[in-house]
Amino acid sequence: MLRAFSHTNGRCVFHHAKCWHHRKSVLAIRREDVNAWERRAPLAPKHVKELTKMGYKVLVQPSNRRAIHEREYVKAGAIIQEDISEASLIIGVKRPPEDKLIPKKNYAFFSHTIKAQEANMPLLDEILRQEIRLFDYEKMVDHKGMRVVAFGKWAGVAGMINILHGLGLRFLALGHHTPFMHIGMAHNYRNSSQAVQAVRDAGYEISLGLMPKSVGPLTFVFTGTGNVSKGAQEMFSALPCEFVEPHELKEVSRSGDLRKVYGTVLSRHHHLVRKRDGLYDPADYDKHPENYISRFHIDVAPYTTCLINGIYWEQNTPRLLSRQDTQKLLVPVKSAAAATDGCPELPHKLLAICDISADTGGSIEFMTECTTIDNPFCMYDADQHITHDSVEGSGILMCSIDNLPAQLPIEATEYFGDMLFPYIEEMLLSEGSEPLEKQNYSPVVRDAVIASNGMLTPKYQYIQKLRESREQAQSLKMGDEKRVLLLGSGYVSGPVVEYLTRDSNIDITVVSVMKEQLEQLTTMYRNITPVHMDVLKNEEELSSLVKKHNLVISLLPYSAHPFVAKKCIDNKVNLVTASYLTPAMKELQESVEAAGITVVSEMGLDPGLDHMLAMECIDKAKEVGATVISYTSFCGGLPAPEHSDNPLRYKFSWSPQGVLLNTVQPATYLKDGEIINIPPGGALLDSVTPMDFFPGLNLEGFPNRDSTKYAEPYGIQTARTLLRGTLRYKGYSRTMGGFVKLGLINPDPYPLLRSTTPPLTWKELMCKLVGIKSPAEHHVLKEAVFSKLEKDKNQLEAVEWLGLLGDEPVPAADSIVGALAKHMEMKLPFGTGERDMIVMRSEIGLRHPSGHLEDKFIDLVVYGDNKGYSAMAKTVGYPAAIAAKMVLDGEITSKGMVIPLTKNVYGPILERVRAEGILYSTHSIIKQ
Repeated sequence: MLRAFSHTNGRCVFHHAKCWHHRKSVLAIRREDVNAWERRAPLAPKHVKELTKMGYKVLVQPSNRRAIHEREYVKAGAIIQEDISEASLIIGVKRPPEDKLIPKKNYAFFSHTIKAQEANMPLLDEILRQEIRLFDYEKMVDHKGMRVVAFGKWAGVAGMINILHGLGLRFLALGHHTPFMHIGMAHNYRNSSQAVQAVRDAGYEISLGLMPKSVGPLTFVFTGTGNVSKGAQEMFSALPCEFVEPHELKEVSRSGDLRKVYGTVLSRHHHLVRKRDGLYDPADYDKHPENYISRFHIDVAPYTTCLINGIYWEQNTPRLLSRQDTQKLLVPVKSAAAATDGCPELPHKLLAICDISADTGGSIEFMTECTTIDNPFCMYDADQHITHDSVEGSGILMCSIDNLPAQLPIEATEYFGDMLFPYIEEMLLSEGSEPLEKQNYSPVVRDAVIASNGMLTPKYQYIQKLRESREQAQSLKMGDEKRVLLLGSGYVSGPVVEYLTRDSNIDITVVSVMKEQLEQLTTMYRNITPVHMDVLKNEEELSSLVKKHNLVISLLPYSAHPFVAKKCIDNKVNLVTASYLTPAMKELQESVEAAGITVVSEMGLDPGLDHMLAMECIDKAKEVGATVISYTSFCGGLPAPEHSDNPLRYKFSWSPQGVLLNTVQPATYLKDGEIINIPPGGALLDSVTPMDFFPGLNLEGFPNRDSTKYAEPYGIQTARTLLRGTLRYKGYSRTMGGFVKLGLINPDPYPLLRSTTPPLTWKELMCKLVGIKSPAEHHVLKEAVFSKLEKDKNQLEAVEWLGLLGDEPVPAADSIVGALAKHMEMKLPFGTGERDMIVMRSEIGLRHPSGHLEDKFIDLVVYGDNKGYSAMAKTVGYPAAIAAKMVLDGEITSKGMVIPLTKNVYGPILERVRAEGILYSTHSIIKQ
């Protein structure tokens, strides 16, 4: 007989079994359908064979995905059929869909309901409704509370294989080829023996001294002492390894043998200490874990290359690693003298974490979302508190797959089946419709029954209480919950989302046509709901979305804002944008006021921070009775000087089309009391002035739009000079002037470039623009273009550099400037590791009551982060996000159109952007 029945009287069991044999007890193995990678089964053919020998009928649902072929089950005596309704016990690995449940049956699978997991409560409700008896493998434990049915070992084995593969990729991204490059993902091997051989082969190369010396000795830390950790250690042991005590890690991480790798197994007493006295007492810890803290980040992590985490986190217990801990661990190491560009040192010691526990928000606090077999790795950047799907960039390589044993499905099935098999018969010898108390179950099986006869069993009635508590908490939270609709997912959206999601009560719906960007945002941040949609083409859907939110933030092009504003007016929802308050928006002033809503505009960099810095200075000057006699402000988003290596001296971190169109806009400004008007069409580029306030940057500037309109809102009607302008590197305007001459900055519709027409090449388009017949010889076209450019060699060089005389197809667009913008976005992006910069200089001339003059200078210079946000994204995104938060929190209460010109608005924003690292300086020159 089976082991599970050894506790009962043999004669009774025989009689009981005989009775059920007469009734032809049937077991069914259901098809796994929850995940494409789920190829396991709860029992292997050898277990089925034993059951059929004992007289039980075994049904197996057909599945081409199952790793063990159906014919093996048939050989073992199983019947392959779709209909499993005659079975008294239906077993699987993962949960079945609710609509596939059969009433009043016994089911056994991993239900993931014992913590009242919200995602699986509908399943539990359906199980109760259909009076199903549910056995949960996770709760099959012995008298010591240790699980007796689990895949744990194979999670450890697969996780270790995966992270060795990931380390190979991460090392390569950091400039090092290592033997780990020859190890694949676990599912690439037919079985674990093949994987062991691959790991041994890599280990052989390590033993020969083929690891790069500049990476130093590698150390692996294993947490937990259960089967998960043991499985990982078993695979690790295929490398030339030496296990050391945790306190020895510091020494071996610095001076260990490069021909081996080092491992240590971490138990509680190695890193947990009581807060009041720094000691560890296991009995006290079990009673009061909240009185303890972990010293892992101090004593162990600084000397760890790779953490293999196999421990689950319980409420009130110390976490192994927090975000703050990790920020300190990722401080760059000082480069040794021996390090070179070709042989770099590692940026920091801790390179990778394989969280086999896959316990989101658990012992690894910042592991908030599992990775998948399809996308196994991500990088966690503790400084930005973001993750991105890559093995490159700053941070720690993370692997946290929650179905690891599915990568080695045959061995995992056999291993799991060996553990489950002894308990199958007693689960099988009962009907789900019979009262639970009449069943003669062993303690292992009885205590794993979550639900029976339409009710939670007494041991698991706490689940309902957990649900009620959570629902109550959610109900209370609903009162504080704020919903934000963010339109656009481009360059600026990252800082906006990052800032707002710091408040757990803010939920954000992001709408964008850019599916990939949406997915990135959803991966990086919590509380994000993505909607893939073109706002301008789905008016009704947009209106419906606006109605469900407290605030809309529009990062769309400025031309779309009136359309969005009208939806906000209709639904009485507040709006924030970073763009200019255009005439089209001003026309909505009365409607906005009538709706009783707040529409905040010009809440970015320029416009935005330029207003705020000006008004802070102007208001302070007025407080001492000074009069403003001049105001000049220039601002530009540029590549950092070392990355301005192209004829345009420019790269795009902002809307390319907007940048191009700005060069043909009209401009108006006041100089020494005279109004200067610059007509549209490119004359702006002839009004360029060298800017020498930062001589090393070699800048030039030109006027931007109508500066005179700010005299009244700034309250500086006394100013005789009023000029707001754009900064670029010297040579930009000359190059752009060439594009204007060629007719490339033309926003008019151009039907030949539509997606419905045959594609044109740039060569063909240029022939049309310069008026020669196509096709033309290259030298003929070049000479015609050169002539059109009035023999300007620099402008011709830029045209050639961009490939505008070649055979590359012109991107489909509504206009020529639209096509050029798309082309430039591809040709002039910021490359990996490149950064942008923001430069702003404002000069305010003051006359004091005493008669003396003062020139006040305000400087703002911000650099982008190599692997994080661009300077433009930060300086536009954070002000917009801060303003949005102020509206949500009731700090901005004015109704109607609002721009940041009053102290109650600009004061808090300037203070808060400083906290985000956006710093500015001021200085004065006093004239007698």
